[in-house]
Amino acid sequence: MSPHADSPDGAADNHSPAIQQACPVFATDCLEDSHFPELENRSHLRYTPDDELYDLVCVGFGPASLGIAVALHDTLESRGPPIDVPGLNRSPKVVFLEKQHQFHWHAGMLLPGAKMQITFMKDMASMRNPRSEFTFINYLFKNDRLAEFANLNTFLPQRVEYECYLKWCASWFEEVVSYNQEVVKVVPEKSSTSNGKFTTFVVTSRNLQTGKLESRRTKHVVVAAGGRPNVPPPFPSKHSKVAHSSRFSHVYNKLLPHTQHPYNVAIIGNGQSAAEIFNFLHIHYPNSRTRLLIKGGALRPSDDSPFVNEIFNPARVDSTFNRASELRASSIREDKGTNYGVVRLNLLEHIYETLYMQRVRYGNSPEAEVHWPHRIMPYRCVTEVENSPVVKDGVRLHIRDQSPLYLSEVPDATETREILDFDAVFVATGYHRDLHETLLQDARHLMPRGALNDAKWEVQRDYRLHFADNTVGDDAGVWLQGCCESSHGVSGFPLAQFPAYGTSLTRSGI
Repeated sequence: MSPHADSPDGAADNHSPAIQQACPVFATDCLEDSHFPELENRSHLRYTPDDELYDLVCVGFGPASLGIAVALHDTLESRGPPIDVPGLNRSPKVVFLEKQHQFHWHAGMLLPGAKMQITFMKDMASMRNPRSEFTFINYLFKNDRLAEFANLNTFLPQRVEYECYLKWCASWFEEVVSYNQEVVKVVPEKSSTSNGKFTTFVVTSRNLQTGKLESRRTKHVVVAAGGRPNVPPPFPSKHSKVAHSSRFSHVYNKLLPHTQHPYNVAIIGNGQSAAEIFNFLHIHYPNSRTRLLIKGGALRPSDDSPFVNEIFNPARVDSTFNRASELRASSIREDKGTNYGVVRLNLLEHIYETLYMQRVRYGNSPEAEVHWPHRIMPYRCVTEVENSPVVKDGVRLHIRDQSPLYLSEVPDATETREILDFDAVFVATGYHRDLHETLLQDARHLMPRGALNDAKWEVQRDYRLHFADNTVGDDAGVWLQGCCESSHGVSGFPLAQFPAYGTSLTRSGI
C-alpha cells in the first residue's frame, strides 16, 4: 500500500518547517570481506567480487529487495551455512544495485507527524517469520523503546520511526549493496555448454560517482526498482517551479523559502500525497493561497475496513492470478479505492474542518469562496502550462473547468476556462512501474510471441518473466517485484520464488 500517511495539524512559525530527517546509515562501497568485521549488525550474506558469477542481482534496494535480503538471511540463520538446497552447497552470491547514495524510503514525502497507513505487523519479516531478527517489534526492543511504543496503543507508527526501522534493517546488508548504481539494461547471454539456451544475464549499471558503466553477470535477476514519478502532459518534466510530490520535502523550502510570504501554490491530484501537501502548506505557510485541483467532484476516503483489507492477504494472489482477464481487471478497478486516488479519513476530516473555518471567517457564499486562502477546486483539468507573465519566475495554468456541468443550479450550463498564476506547482499524480520494459529492451526477441511493437512482458504466477519456450535455462530467469498489479492484483508482489534457493522469499505488505 501507499507509504503516505495521516498528517496532524501543527503550529507554523517564522522559520522554514523542519521535514523529518531520516536516521543516518553509513554507506559502504564494495570492499573485500576483511573490511567488514567491525559492522555491529552483519547479515549472513557476504560480499562477492564483481568479476564473479552471481546467483542473484537485485535491481534496486527499497523495501521489496530489502525483504528478499531479510528472507535470505533468515533462511541461512535457520538452516545454517551451507544452505541445504540441492546443487547449492554454499551461501548465495548476491548483490543489490541501488541508484540512491544510501537507503531511503519515500524521503520526499517524509512530512512532520505523518503516520503509516498500514500496521507495523506488515514489516520486513513478521508475516513470514515472526521470530526473525528483523521484525519491527525486535527493532523497538533493540532500541529500548518497546514499552514506550506499547503505551502509544497504536499499530501505526510515525513514518519517521518506520524510516529508521527500515534503515536499521538495511544496515545489516551494507556489504552486499552497491549504492550509486543506476541499472541501465539487462541482457541475456548464452553459454557454450547450454544447448543454445540463455543461462546467465549481464546487468549493466552506471556508477553515478564516476559516470562509468559497470557490468555484473548473474543467473537470476530481480527487478524491484520501485516507481518512477509520473508527470503527465501538459506538465513539463523539467521546470524550476513544477515538482512531483516525490520531491516535495527536498524542494519546497527552495521554491517557497519564506513561510510568511503570500505565495500562490497549486497542488494537482486527489490522493493522499496531494492532500498531505495541501494540509502541510496550510499549516506552515499561513499567508499562502493554495489551490488543490482535482478531476473528480470530491476527495474520497481510502477503504481500509477489515473485510476489504483481506485483498492484501497473500492467499488472495492465487485466485486473482487465475481469474479470467476481464474479471481480474474489473476486480482490480474495484480494489483501487484501498490505495489509489484516496485519502485517509482523519486527514479528510481535518481538511474539511480547515475549509469550514474559512466559511466562518470569510463567508459561505460562492462569491466569498473565491477569496478563501485555501480551496479545493473540483472538476478541473489543466490543459496548458506556460511561464507566468505576471508572477516573477512563476507558472501559468490554463484550466478547463467542468464544475458548472455538475454543480450549476441553472439548466444547460457549460464548462468554462480559467487562467491562474502560481509561484509553484506540485504534481501528485502517482508513479510509473514499468522500468523492466526499458531494462529488457535487448531481450524482447525472447518474448513468447516475438518482439511485437506494442507487446508487454508477461509474468508467471511466481513473478518470473515468461520467456519463449526453450530459450532460457531452468536455472536462470528474471523476476519482477512491485510491477505485477495487472496480473497479481493490488497486493501482487508479496512473493518471489527462486528455484536455486528452494524457498519462497516473502516481502512486507508495504
